[in-house]
Amino acid sequence: MKLLLRSFVLLALTALLSSCGYNTIQQKDEAVKAAWSQVINVYQRRADLVPNLVATVKGYATHEQQVLTEVTEARAKVGSLTVNADDEQSLKNFQAAQGQLQGALSHLMAVSEAYPDLKANQNFLELQAQLEGTENRISVERQRYIAAVQDYNTYIRSFPQVIVAKIFGYQVKPNFTVENEAAISTAPKVDFGNPAAPSAQPPQQPAQ
Repeated sequence: MKLLLRSFVLLALTALLSSCGYNTIQQKDEAVKAAWSQVINVYQRRADLVPNLVATVKGYATHEQQVLTEVTEARAKVGSLTVNADDEQSLKNFQAAQGQLQGALSHLMAVSEAYPDLKANQNFLELQAQLEGTENRISVERQRYIAAVQDYNTYIRSFPQVIVAKIFGYQVKPNFTVENEAAISTAPKVDFGNPAAPSAQPPQQPAQ
């Protein structure tokens, strides 16, 4: 009799949790984790391209040490971060560091335009193509992660899931901030030192 009662209670609890969205919360939480793993993978792929890219550019653009240092330091900062995607400040720090690296790489690629021999180098062309492809993948995976977090947050804030979420400790997750998107996606302008146009000479006074 006790065994039958326990079985009934377990079935009732299972049915209650299912109807209140517990299982769906689990599924959406796992979807966010999977999307985050993909984000990390594509960001790591970009970081892995940096040493070879810097070495290749360095062989041709010996006078661009400041730009090369900027990229190297930005890459080192990214590598030193330990990110917790469930912590808002940690995610902001991660996004800022990745934005700095992307900006530094954009600067480096802009500088390369001043070196025809570098632009014709096969290794550089391959690395450039890989970087462009990786940037595209980063954009795609970021959007997927944003969508997964939005879907999860919307679900656990709805009734009656909000009650179940609070009982089991599921909280709203932070997301990538929109205000940093424009800065991340905009390449810096580079001045290659073009000589300024000569200033106009003052008109000569007529001889007296």
